[in-house]
Amino acid sequence: MASMLNTVSCMRLSHSNIVNSRSQSAPRHGSLSFTRRRLTVRAAETETNEVQSQVPNKAPAKGGSSFNQLLGIKGASQETNKWKIRLQLTKPVTWPPLVWGVVCGAAASGNFDWTLEDVAKSILCMLMSGPCLTGYTQTINDWYDREIDAINEPYRPIPSGAISENEVIVQIWVLLLAGLGLAGLLDVWAGHNFPTIFYLALGGSLLSYIYSAPPLKLKQNGWIGNFALGASYISLPWWAGQALFGTLTPDIIVLTLLYSIAGLGIAIVNDFKSIEGDRAMGLQSLPVAFGAETAKWICVGAIDITQISVAGYLLGTGKLYYALALFGLIIPQVVFQFQYFLKDPVKYDVKYQASAQPFLVLGLLVTALATSH
Repeated sequence: MASMLNTVSCMRLSHSNIVNSRSQSAPRHGSLSFTRRRLTVRAAETETNEVQSQVPNKAPAKGGSSFNQLLGIKGASQETNKWKIRLQLTKPVTWPPLVWGVVCGAAASGNFDWTLEDVAKSILCMLMSGPCLTGYTQTINDWYDREIDAINEPYRPIPSGAISENEVIVQIWVLLLAGLGLAGLLDVWAGHNFPTIFYLALGGSLLSYIYSAPPLKLKQNGWIGNFALGASYISLPWWAGQALFGTLTPDIIVLTLLYSIAGLGIAIVNDFKSIEGDRAMGLQSLPVAFGAETAKWICVGAIDITQISVAGYLLGTGKLYYALALFGLIIPQVVFQFQYFLKDPVKYDVKYQASAQPFLVLGLLVTALATSH
């Protein structure tokens, strides 16, 4: 579970590595071009020099971990095996939250049974949500950051040339079409008259695109980008799991969107590491916009107030024991927030996430079980 919880840092979709590279040409109208372009840095241009002067000097991960490379996280070894590189681009470390979301949705439906058919359906839904559509999301994010990474992290797979741009484009389309195909198959298997899961997958894919791609590029705005991220990792897989085994109702939609505010708070955690770089590049992350002191309270407030509100909702609907269980899970979260995060959000971010986030994840399941009864 620890690996699943620590993926919250990666939910930011590599946001800590984002810079607003004004010296590079963005793809026209955000389109995906098969034209191979060289990623170059014009060192003679003053503006690019200013960018480079404010970005820490980062070297390739010499002697890095092969395990980290396969998970798609920092400290990865440099690989030449094309399939390992393809897997790295999908960042498998970010899949577990989507898988957990499907579990919560299936539990909330109240119709999941431990039969071979239901287990097979849920695994297929997890495959759609994790490796396919999250893999698509992560790959397209790296694609649209390729010119920025050519300055910031030139050793990453795309700017280093370890994988060609055409191969990346093919991967994006294969993962997207595979995810949408699985969604359609699940609708048929569930006997849906309206292809609910397909449209959820299509909407999530569009959200992923506008999150990473210009001209909208939602991740440039701390509020909108973080909430979109929270919705993608909490609401969408929950909706898919519940629609697969039951009925997706308006109250569940509202409840999970509310929980996405907690996801917004979680996404802020990783912003504290890149305050200086974000400020220099004009990115309006919340620590940049409000300052670190205010932002850390926004972060914990978004998480705690959301869960307290959900617990209040459960209490108001007569789910006393579930509400008390959720309140009980909030208490250790608050303790760890004061012990680690509020003291120093940069120094203790990993300890905070490892100690506090398990209670948030369990709270999601408690809420899902409560709505099923």
